[in-house]
Amino acid sequence: MQMNIWKDQSAAWPVANPVVTCASASGSGFPSNFVADPFLYIQGDVLYLFFETKNSITMQGDIGVAKSVDNGATWQQLGIALDEDWHLSYPYVFDYDGNIYMMPEGSAKGDLRLFKAVNFPTKWTLEKILLKKPLVDSFVIPYGGKFWLFGSDHSGIGTEKNGQLEIWYSTSPLGPWRPHKKNPIYNTDKSMGARNGGRPFVYEGNLYRVGQDCGETYGRRIRVFKVEILTRDEFKEVEVSLGTQEPTKGRNAWNGARNHHLDVQQLSSGQWVGVLDGDRVPSGDTNRRFILGCASVFAVAALVILVGLLVGAVNSIVPLSWCPHNMGKRSDALLSWEKPNLLSSKLRLFCSRLNRASSFLRAKINVNTFTGRLVIVLTILASMVLVCLGVGYIYGGSGAQEPYPLNDQYSQFTMLTMTYDARLWNLKMYVKHYSRCSSVREIVVVWNKGKLPDLSEFDSAVPVRIRQEEKNSLNNRFRIDPKIRTRAVLELDDDIMMTCDDVERGFKVWRDHPDRIVGFYPRLVNGKTLKYRAERHARRHNGYNMILTGAAFIDSQVAFKRYWSKEAQAGREVVDELFNCEDVLLNYLYANSTSSKTVEYVKPAWAIDTSKFSSVAISRNTQAHYKVRSICLEKFAQMYGSLTDRKSEFGRRKDGWDV
Repeated sequence: MQMNIWKDQSAAWPVANPVVTCASASGSGFPSNFVADPFLYIQGDVLYLFFETKNSITMQGDIGVAKSVDNGATWQQLGIALDEDWHLSYPYVFDYDGNIYMMPEGSAKGDLRLFKAVNFPTKWTLEKILLKKPLVDSFVIPYGGKFWLFGSDHSGIGTEKNGQLEIWYSTSPLGPWRPHKKNPIYNTDKSMGARNGGRPFVYEGNLYRVGQDCGETYGRRIRVFKVEILTRDEFKEVEVSLGTQEPTKGRNAWNGARNHHLDVQQLSSGQWVGVLDGDRVPSGDTNRRFILGCASVFAVAALVILVGLLVGAVNSIVPLSWCPHNMGKRSDALLSWEKPNLLSSKLRLFCSRLNRASSFLRAKINVNTFTGRLVIVLTILASMVLVCLGVGYIYGGSGAQEPYPLNDQYSQFTMLTMTYDARLWNLKMYVKHYSRCSSVREIVVVWNKGKLPDLSEFDSAVPVRIRQEEKNSLNNRFRIDPKIRTRAVLELDDDIMMTCDDVERGFKVWRDHPDRIVGFYPRLVNGKTLKYRAERHARRHNGYNMILTGAAFIDSQVAFKRYWSKEAQAGREVVDELFNCEDVLLNYLYANSTSSKTVEYVKPAWAIDTSKFSSVAISRNTQAHYKVRSICLEKFAQMYGSLTDRKSEFGRRKDGWDV
């Protein structure tokens, strides 16, 4: 469910979607594996959110409720508001005559029921059965001096599921309800938005209805319709643009596969607030993956039998003892079944033909020839691929590289990289890959020299901003940038490629420790003579006290101000003089500011340096590069103090990501 609000200015914000998940609902003590159909109810400055939550034990939908006192940035789960013996969803909540009512979908019961709050928001009692029809996704709205009820009845013969809509009218939301003259209003293709997809709303005097497009999968997207005519005899609506963009991050986006519900309301301040549900995968994805996994396993079994037939390890596909005519001692009942039954004859013929296949295959494919060996090798390789696919389908999840929540909340970060024109091919690959990571909000490119590229050259799922610098300096990496809208910044060189999951794990660790440099490349500075060494030196001594900021999360407000402080001026001059060591300098500045730990390491599953495949690597002479950085260590130690007493051991955190 979606909001997009800043809660405060702390390092773990801004708040990012989703703000309510099945995990957060389960935290209230009611197990959930699915949340959907969010409806808002506003009381002053307090927002209440009612939603369907599918109980992971009973596998039945209940109505959950949460509240927010900060405009939707955070939500306190209040528990289950309504639980019946049948499935409930679509909890449409509204006011009438000083009372608060809820009209949830309960079509499994075969009727449409209205409940009244007796102790809002968690206690409700049945007020009335409005219609003895199994309407789904219904709402009531006052318009033109009457109350109108919109809903879908999928129980009729010839009804198009998710493509049917009916309208009813009354002088009161309590009824009695009369059918519209043109019912069913729609009985059309399920992609046309006939089924309701949330609360209708009035904007600039016009009434709008939200519908579901279920064409590609259930709840694929929402469509908005402007109601032009609504009377007892006529109804007309036209589709209008919702004004939102389709998700571009695929399964890495919380609503990448579908979103089918929207509720927008206007606050007393005049601002609008909206909630939207979504899912990373299409409807039925779990069953589809299980079926494909099982099919892969059966295919592997068939290929194993094939190899066995070719090498002579398997003589028959169906053991002769399985065929009725080859059984030993048989009962009179079995003999009487064999003689007159056509199925028995067909089965004997099928067994015989299968068993002749082994002889046929060995006659056609000789395993002692090159062709025979090639067939066996290819069959084994195909089996290995199918095993991997099968395991991936059954146990590998949806394939999404999801973000990691902190206290059930998500956030976003800005990616920043520094480059120039000769490395443009690196940059294009970098932008295309990392812009699809869930928590990336923007990519900022610090352009140090050369002709600026056109933004249209980048295939990006997030905004890309190029910041052209006047001077080619490594200090530009940490320049104060007021246009950055997140506290978290991932400084990542354009030649480093790693998985989105590694990036998300690093972001989670930084959110736990926003006062530290959190990164993927550890170094250890120790000994009387300071010498810059590779990661294996840190591994040998089981510890690190520096994180390279070519791949690290930092607090943009703290780190940039610290780097451009008056105290850091001498260090920045060293960086310009040697054209190196800006990352080393930031580590010393952090260590100089506190006696607490200042660095955290996260081990990536894998990382590739793409500059090795080109001639534009910044530091191709490793020995010369390390020699210059050793000079930096000596200079910065004299300026800002030693790092040698700041060692952190590998594997000390409970998350297990720093081994």
